[in-house]
Amino acid sequence: FLVAARADARQSLDTEPGCRQFDICLDRSVSPVRVTFYEVYDDRAAFDAHLDTPHLAAFRESLHLCREGPVRFFERVQP
Repeated sequence: FLVAARADARQSLDTEPGCRQFDICLDRSVSPVRVTFYEVYDDRAAFDAHLDTPHLAAFRESLHLCREGPVRFFERVQP
């Protein structure tokens, strides 16, 4: 799963102009280990474009290895 996740993250950063950050975060304090993706896109259109990429389609093939949680969207507040 993490191999596929890393490939998706790398491809997102390398090939998607609207993808600014893609972190894979592990919480090893719980069992099973919790994986959270923290992704930053220029806007919702850039995220929506990400949903149609071949590398995300390839990553989705690994989702049977985990329990998928909801996607949440946050608005950044400038300091």
